[in-house]
Formats: sequence, structure tokens, C-alpha cells
Amino acid sequence: MSISVGSSDVELATDLARKAGEVLLSIQSEARPDEIGTPILKARGDAAAQAYLDSRLRSERPCDAILSEEAKDSSARLLADRVWIIDPLDGTREFSEGRHDWAVHVALWHGGELTDGAVALPGLRTVLSSADVAATRTWNGRIRLAVSRTRPPALVEYLIAQLDAEVVPMGSAGYKTSAVVRGEVDAYVHAGGQYEWDSAAPVVMARAAGMFTSRIDGSALRYNQPDPYLPDVVVCIPEIADILLSAISTYPKEGARD
Repeated sequence: MSISVGSSDVELATDLARKAGEVLLSIQSEARPDEIGTPILKARGDAAAQAYLDSRLRSERPCDAILSEEAKDSSARLLADRVWIIDPLDGTREFSEGRHDWAVHVALWHGGELTDGAVALPGLRTVLSSADVAATRTWNGRIRLAVSRTRPPALVEYLIAQLDAEVVPMGSAGYKTSAVVRGEVDAYVHAGGQYEWDSAAPVVMARAAGMFTSRIDGSALRYNQPDPYLPDVVVCIPEIADILLSAISTYPKEGARD
């Protein structure tokens, strides 16, 4: 059942992320053994979550624009005051393999800024939203860095060596950012290429929890841009932001986007 049309934006974002996650869990649980880890299951999940989110948003926020990984972009969103930025399934590899470290992202860009958002972690049966997320701090002096379990970028490998960081491999971008908020790691740094939908909901949720967020050069993350390519992000507990950015600044510039 949908929530009230008169519900707040963050309530809608939370409900959308949760319900799309339930759709995906059903698909994941019903997959045949020969579909596990295949493009077939990835495509099925992407399509189902996209259809659900698109239908709900067009019904409950018909005047708003939508930017989604799984839909054709339109320049009309650049003239809109309100744009929903969504990633229906962040971490298709993990989803298709039956793992839990994937996510659903739903964020609202309003009047030039990210204002509301939610990240569902369906495998953990939880949703973190910008309205009620509370951070857990467990830093003990050695930085724990969330890294890709399959393809950590060269910058991250550099930081691990420079900072003697503890490596914590895990799946999707949304899951990694949530791990910072949940106190499982202290930082997530990415420089291997992303788009706005990869970080919008995680970033607005993390900011609400008091986390530091920026690009790898320390500049602001900007959304609803003509080109949605937004290749790098830093999310960390504020106590180590200067340490991370200082280390990143020493990385050879020609390798910064590897």
C-alpha cells in the first residue's frame, strides 16, 4: 500500500526505498540456481525496481522530474525545481550473487540542493533516511576504509598504503556509505567513476548523520548537472576529513581517476 499523497518528501523517499527493496528481495529469493550471478538476474532486478519507483513517483509527485540510472535522461530536469535522483538497484553484482551488500537509493534535489533521501539495505531489512539516521562512532585511531570487494581504484590502494588503513571489502556504494554511518568503517573514498545516482541518496543521508562529504579535491558535490557524471566522492567521520584529503592531495594527478 502506498503512503498518503500528502506525506512528506522524506517519508515518501523512505517508503519508496523500502518497498523497492522488498520487490528486489522477492526476485532474489525466487531466482533459479542457474540464474545466480548472471546478467539475467541483474536485468530483472534493475527493471522491476525501476518500474516500481517510476510508477510511484509519477503517481505521487507527478510534477517532479526524475533522474535514474535505469531510464533515459531528459534535459527537462535542468529546468525543474524538484528532481528525484534514484538508483533502483545499487550493486547488481552483489544482488545477483545472493549477497546482502546492495542497496536502493532515493533522493530529492530541490532548489539547488539535495534535501531528502533514503538508502534501503534490503539484505539487512533496514532503511537509513535523512530524517532519522543516527551515526555510530567507533573510531579507534586506525582508519577503517570501505573498499570494493572486486575492483578498488588505484587511489584507494594508495591511501591504504599511505595511512596504514584497515581494509574492509564490501559491495555497493550505498552500502559502503551506510557502513560509515553505521560505524562499521570510518571512511569511503571512490575515484573510479560514478554518476549522480550512485551517491545522491547516500550523501544526503550521511550529511544528516553528521558525516563529512565532498569530492576528492575537497570541493562540494553538485547534483542535477547537465552531465550527471560525478566520478568521485569522499564520505567519512568528520574527525578524519583533513587527514584523508591531505593524503589524497599527494596522490599523483595523472592517476587520480584510475
